[in-house]
Amino acid sequence: MTDDPIEIVRGTGNVFRDFGHPDADREQLRAILAAQIIGVLDDRSLSVRDAQALTGIAAADFSRIRRANLDRFTIDRLMTILSRLGQEVEISVSVHPRRKAEAPPQPAHG
Repeated sequence: MTDDPIEIVRGTGNVFRDFGHPDADREQLRAILAAQIIGVLDDRSLSVRDAQALTGIAAADFSRIRRANLDRFTIDRLMTILSRLGQEVEISVSVHPRRKAEAPPQPAHG
């Protein structure tokens, strides 16, 4: 065992940004929407088959969402699924300049 102090690093609140994902904001929103879908399924004790019968959306899609395999889902599609589950989705958007460390690289002039 070592006596080295543990370094604590405060995240941005977006794990995708913290790990340098190029579409961090989009991925964060998709993860939040997917978590809400899972929450509704859990609260109602719905199996993926029950969710399919209720919404008309394939059980395989609900299975993918439960496994956080979100590559096939757009934000719009996830919002549609929530709507079909009887949920109202309200999104607030804030736009502000990125901090210097997050700014995309600028093209070189030469």
